[in-house]
Amino acid sequence: TKLILLDSLLQEMENAKNIETNIIQTETGALSWNGEDYVAIGSGETMTKVDLKDEKRDSDQYLESDDSTLHKGDNVSDNISSEAEPSAAVNLKRNVGLFSGVSLIVGTMIGSGIFVSPTGLLERTGSVGMSLCVWTACGIVSMLGALSYAELGTMITSSGAEYAYFMEAFGPFSAYMFSWVSTMIIKPSQLAIICMSFAEYAVEAFTTECDPDPIIVQLSAASTVAVVTFINCWSVSLATSVQNVFCSCKLVAVAVIIGGGLYKIVEGSYEHVATGFEGTTTNVGHIATAFYSGLWAYDGWNNLNYVTEEIVNPSINLPLSIGIAIPLVTICYVFVNISYLTVMSPSEMLVSDAVAVTFGNRILGPMAWLMPLSVAVSTFGSANGTIFAAGRLCYVASREGHLVDVLSFVHIKKLTPAPALLFHAVVALAMVLSGDIEGLIDFFSFTVWIFYGMSMLALIVLRIKCPQLPRPYKVPIFIPVLVLLISIYLVIAPIVDNPQIEYMYSIMFMVFGAVLYLPFVHYGYVFKFMDKLTSFLQLILQIAPPCGIADEEYSGL
Repeated sequence: TKLILLDSLLQEMENAKNIETNIIQTETGALSWNGEDYVAIGSGETMTKVDLKDEKRDSDQYLESDDSTLHKGDNVSDNISSEAEPSAAVNLKRNVGLFSGVSLIVGTMIGSGIFVSPTGLLERTGSVGMSLCVWTACGIVSMLGALSYAELGTMITSSGAEYAYFMEAFGPFSAYMFSWVSTMIIKPSQLAIICMSFAEYAVEAFTTECDPDPIIVQLSAASTVAVVTFINCWSVSLATSVQNVFCSCKLVAVAVIIGGGLYKIVEGSYEHVATGFEGTTTNVGHIATAFYSGLWAYDGWNNLNYVTEEIVNPSINLPLSIGIAIPLVTICYVFVNISYLTVMSPSEMLVSDAVAVTFGNRILGPMAWLMPLSVAVSTFGSANGTIFAAGRLCYVASREGHLVDVLSFVHIKKLTPAPALLFHAVVALAMVLSGDIEGLIDFFSFTVWIFYGMSMLALIVLRIKCPQLPRPYKVPIFIPVLVLLISIYLVIAPIVDNPQIEYMYSIMFMVFGAVLYLPFVHYGYVFKFMDKLTSFLQLILQIAPPCGIADEEYSGL
């Protein structure tokens, strides 16, 4: 018995010695992530393997300090195992072909605009003929702008689109200004407009005998902002599934409207269209704001540039997708407006806040409820897609130090950009509760066309500044020059003709952002409470810096 006990004691001492050796090796060796677990590296051989549970691994992988955003350790890049699988390489897959490119452009352009903008555009142009000309001209302007973006997108393939173009052409200040204005104005106002459009059509379906209460519309819009924010914070796959399902509904609504209009034309109901240019306005400011309404409906023509790295043969498919999609949308929009006028007079369109619903009531009979439902579903899908794309710019700008760090954080389990989504939602809620659709469209269009013009200027500057950059697709130089002149007109004419408080708000936001740049970005000043606030938000929201997240995973956020 004594011999057995002695043997057991010696065995335990040997085990303790082995454990101590392993601990020393773990402390002194470098740790490397092999795709499954952390592995201690020493002399090129794996010496100790650390087993971690899934949740623990997520925390260790993403809860890093700011200094480790780009590297997990000083020598991780040197210690990556040569046995790593090729699929672990950080590369975006090129799987967006011609059809996918056309679908992306068409799906993002056809949103709430064609169901809301006809009223404001007809009011500002004064005649049916001029309104149809402006709708066509807006399609041409969008086409020219998209072709210019095609050159920028194939020349500079970094994430962030305009942010990357401004950084390359003008430097960090202009890139910061775009990220600031886009985060504070462009994306939130776009989301607010779409959610308010959804609310108007959804409420309209239940108020056949009276106009919907504005308070009910605002509360419905605010609820819509909350729902799409929750969907996108909860799961990327859920958000993409919602987008895919709801995208087809907008095409159904457009097809119903065009089909109904063609039927009425065959019957001979085209007297309102035949009025032509009677009553056309000659005010250049009114024409410019009419373009605001039309170009809002066309907005989204530049969205393919956000996935340039994923396009198959981008030098061919990017411009070709643009050449197919935008003329297709232009034809649809013109025919939709003609269809509206086959059942409504211009005066009736001007007093209708939901022209598609009025159209459905007059042509679909007992099935009229399908129109507000289709439009509501369509605009809900657009709202989901708008906030879905909002996180990427925040990520890129925060990585460059142009926005607060917490906006680039992601949920450690859901891998969704929760802080950026929640921030956009809060700003959008403020806009929903304080503005109307037409005012927000002017606010959005005035601001966004400043930066569209800057993108055209960036293209011209890069032609001179960096002629050596590869340009798989090269647009004729007169096109960006023309779009630049149009953008200058669209920005200046409304201010000269009819200054509005929305324009002043936009300018004030830009000036305020420029003032913040010097102390907080250029000199990097950080308030003392920011570290505690960031830690608090990390604990409450379960978020962390996106270090170690592969681009192919995060690009879907």
